[in-house]
Amino acid sequence: MAVGKSIVGQKLAQRLKRPFVDLDHAIEEAEGMKVEEIFSRRGEAYFRAAEKRMLRKVLSQDGQVIATGGGAVMDGENLRLLKEKSFLVWLTAPSSTLLRRAGGGAGRPLLSGDDKQRRIEELLRQREKCYARAHARIDTAKLTVNEVVKKILEALRSGG
Repeated sequence: MAVGKSIVGQKLAQRLKRPFVDLDHAIEEAEGMKVEEIFSRRGEAYFRAAEKRMLRKVLSQDGQVIATGGGAVMDGENLRLLKEKSFLVWLTAPSSTLLRRAGGGAGRPLLSGDDKQRRIEELLRQREKCYARAHARIDTAKLTVNEVVKKILEALRSGG
């Protein structure tokens, strides 16, 4: 969430000359509505099921750079598939940085409510064990997009 997955993924795909897939955008195209609309109309469980289907579809093709939503790895099967079929990178930053980047949470259904800082911290706590299973971890707080991409390429070369 607001860590730079999409922009970093796009740049990484360009550097690797590979296709880029933003999983949330692929879901939006398939469902004909924005993620926040899916959440409000159909609920988080529906969205997570759509996310799981789309992830399976995307991972059935090789050679792509994929940006998943922050909660995708909370599903055990999603995490297993990502670990087996890809090089999984955990992009991280302090909650204060994420809040600033999220711009108040507009368009982010899991950041509804008044205390967005607390909500981000709660989501990070809930997700940390799953995130920690990634092949590599990169703190994006003080790095440019190009520096993050460089670190990912270094991690890819070294195997994590």
